[in-house]
Amino acid sequence: MTVRLGALVLLVFTACATTVPVQRATEGPTADEVWRARFAIGYGRAPTFDEITAWKEQVQERVTAYLGRHPDIAASPRASQFRFHRRIAVGMTKEEVVLLLDRPEATTSDEAAMRAAAAQFWPAIQPHAREMWVYSPGWQLYFDGDRLVDVTVSDRDPL
Repeated sequence: MTVRLGALVLLVFTACATTVPVQRATEGPTADEVWRARFAIGYGRAPTFDEITAWKEQVQERVTAYLGRHPDIAASPRASQFRFHRRIAVGMTKEEVVLLLDRPEATTSDEAAMRAAAAQFWPAIQPHAREMWVYSPGWQLYFDGDRLVDVTVSDRDPL
């Protein structure tokens, strides 16, 4: 955990040192975006058509099973976030985020690391942020207990 936190702090401070703009959002990455970034990092190449197809089938099975266990969500407008967009959004639970994006690359409850990642948005994010999860490429998700309360992204074209 200490190594992961150290790597997270280094990543955040490196991003700040290079004056990479930070943007705030109400929606975060898609499952596809995170998976492709992780795949490229892990394999040093883009996934093949067959690998993409297999991954999409796995995600669809997970989403279908989750919505089957949560009929209240399956019948709500939020269901489209899972079925079609596969994009995380403020208000989702940790379980829903993991369902779409898998486990984060790093997590922290360290206020200094969260402040550095949130940059100019920290005053607005700070009252509710108790934990931060980091996903490639450049996404930071802030949680208050079990709920996703804010999202920032760095090193990206304007959203």
